[in-house]
Amino acid sequence: MLTPPADSWVLWGSELSPFALKVEALLRFACVPYRWLPAAGSVAEAFRFECRRRRLVAGRLQLTWPRMTALDEFPLVPFLFGPAGENLYDSSAIALWLDGQGARPGGRGVALSPATDPALRLTIRLIDEACDEVGLYLVHHNRWVVSARDNDAGARLAREMRPLYGPLAAVVQRVFPARQVRRLPYLFSVAAPGAGGNDDLPKRLRPPARAGFPPTHELLDAACAELLAAVEPVLSRRAFLLGERFTLADASLYGQLGMNRTDPSARARIAAAAPATQAWIDRLARGDFSGHDPDGALSLDPSIGPLLAWICRTFVRLMQQNHDAWSRQRAAGETRFNEAAFDAGRALYDGTLLGRPFRSVAKTFQVRVWRDLRAEWEGLGVPDRARLEALLPPAHGLDHDGVGITSRHGSAP
Repeated sequence: MLTPPADSWVLWGSELSPFALKVEALLRFACVPYRWLPAAGSVAEAFRFECRRRRLVAGRLQLTWPRMTALDEFPLVPFLFGPAGENLYDSSAIALWLDGQGARPGGRGVALSPATDPALRLTIRLIDEACDEVGLYLVHHNRWVVSARDNDAGARLAREMRPLYGPLAAVVQRVFPARQVRRLPYLFSVAAPGAGGNDDLPKRLRPPARAGFPPTHELLDAACAELLAAVEPVLSRRAFLLGERFTLADASLYGQLGMNRTDPSARARIAAAAPATQAWIDRLARGDFSGHDPDGALSLDPSIGPLLAWICRTFVRLMQQNHDAWSRQRAAGETRFNEAAFDAGRALYDGTLLGRPFRSVAKTFQVRVWRDLRAEWEGLGVPDRARLEALLPPAHGLDHDGVGITSRHGSAP
């Protein structure tokens, strides 16, 4: 095994994770040397860094970035560990941290989220958070429903985890797909009760219905189709979403859609609907940032209007309904949220997206994301807000917290 560079960073996670793919793109763009672990490590390294991850999650090791709040929770992956003891998590926060480190030798020296243009910065953040929250539901649905018969995610994860689990990695190959299929309703993907067409699949791999939950497969298929329709014209004409430079918005869209790059049926669906987007995904997957100009322009122009409209119809609407549900549940004395609450049948709420019903669980980390975005919107000056509103639909929703919650500027519609 080759000796890694002395300043090599460790990206702890799996290529199956859209957030790990996003961090990989960020590191490549910033020219930060890194290794994937546990896949590329020895048994000793895998064990050492897994212990480091566990200590960090347990609070026995100091987190470098970002600052944790009571609304946050650690993910399973990814984490970024530095050679000087740095411990980071959260893909979007890692992008901001990289910006704060300045140019590295050989790096591109360009901010992933420009600080000098508040309207552009908020737009990048909207795209990033919408991909992280709603995009996550779409790509998991694509893998475990659309590509239910031909994805090899279990076998790939087993190979990646072999340095950590040894012979037990074979168990991962069987257990992981069943676990992810079982989690689909938490990730917004609910089959219709009694829906046929999956009888050829092992029972453990059949996309599940859930009693009392409206089916959402059509909702997710529609949301994915609308997202692809919004970005395809943009990526057909220019190298990146906002112009001549790679930004956090590109990393986030790539991370999510790139997850389905290795899921044959899902990939075929994306490629058929958006061939330029699929070619763009494949290019970034190779670490090819051709078209990036450090001195190039970023702009807010009408070409991204459809993407922003999609964000308002899906992400903004979901965040508002989640915020309302969390506020009601907490006022009623509920203390359990997120996946633990979902598994216990607690903190559930009913809502609508794209004119279709859904049932979900109140998620604290979505409350934190939405509050941060709302604060950034409220902090925009009049000219910047006008620039952004010229591209947003009239009832964009960024000006109030929830569907039924009064904002500082008046009552929600």
